[in-house]
Amino acid sequence: MQHLLHRAKWDADAIRDDIRAYVVEHLHDTKAVLVVDETSDLKKGTATVAVQRQYTGTAGRIENAQVAVYLVYSADRGHAAIDRALYVPRSWTEDPDRCRSAGVPDGLAFATKPQLAARMVERALDSAASARWVAGDEVHGDNPHLRTALEHRRTGYVLAVTSTHPVIAHAGKFQAKTLAARIPKRAWQRLSAGAGAKGERYYDWGQAEVHGPAGEFGQWCLLVRRNRRTGELAFYRCFSPRPVPMSELVRVAGRRWTIEETFQASKGLTGLDEHQVRRWTSWHRWVTLAVLAHAFLAVTAAAERHDRPVSDGLIPLTGNEIQHLFAAMISPIHDLAHRLRWSHWRRRHQARARHCHYRTQAAARP
Repeated sequence: MQHLLHRAKWDADAIRDDIRAYVVEHLHDTKAVLVVDETSDLKKGTATVAVQRQYTGTAGRIENAQVAVYLVYSADRGHAAIDRALYVPRSWTEDPDRCRSAGVPDGLAFATKPQLAARMVERALDSAASARWVAGDEVHGDNPHLRTALEHRRTGYVLAVTSTHPVIAHAGKFQAKTLAARIPKRAWQRLSAGAGAKGERYYDWGQAEVHGPAGEFGQWCLLVRRNRRTGELAFYRCFSPRPVPMSELVRVAGRRWTIEETFQASKGLTGLDEHQVRRWTSWHRWVTLAVLAHAFLAVTAAAERHDRPVSDGLIPLTGNEIQHLFAAMISPIHDLAHRLRWSHWRRRHQARARHCHYRTQAAARP
């Protein structure tokens, strides 16, 4: 495995491009959404590439961690990651010797998480990935870099923002929470953000028009989600090159959760977070292989649901179940004689090991 991750000759970025083409081909959806988000892996020490003490959503606090940004292709039939980028902090990019020791390419410049996300979105759109929308969390919504890049490409977005995010409306400049309070009661609608594990995820939704960049054409608004039980609000900054109903913005906002499902499945089924590698190349290779494995599960599950309607009393075939079936099918089936020979080999091996230990101990005895 170490040879495959470190010394073998293969291009992880070329495999990434193949994964993207594979996912888009099999999950193709004209209404697909590209979803960006970051996840982190807790680490010990300071030698692992790009590690530093930083806030991690995985732990909910500042920890010694490695952070990466991912891009997920979210379609009606399924969703899977199609790109990844390791976030390299300034403490690394400003220390060439440290970068060199971890195999980081010479001259790698610092890039923020929204900048990494914008590059991945551009790669996807340039590769003809069919997606009209981009969704993401507050890290990307509050930073103008990704929003500006998408507006220039005339690609719609629904990006979460914080309650204090500044917006400009007809009546002036407001924080998101202040503008939300001005939405008339009659303007709120009860809509589903998509199906969850326990049924449709209904919230109350409202929107307020906001100004976009001067000289640009399109529809800009602040979308507000209100929890029906607690009244808690969430805010989204939205852009569409052409007018769309609020229900479409709600659909896109709901797709953001598919990247959380992708992280959970990739870590639980394909070992996304189980790498024990320290160098740049090894990290990219491990993550690419984990993403490939998850893409296989996602596409297989989508194909099975399409080709074989679900029988009564069964849930649709899931990636988790496919992983179990695959592991069971590739496990060798042995007869009794083989099992006895295997037992004999283990006992003989253990006897030799015990003999060596005893001999070493006897030689060291005073």
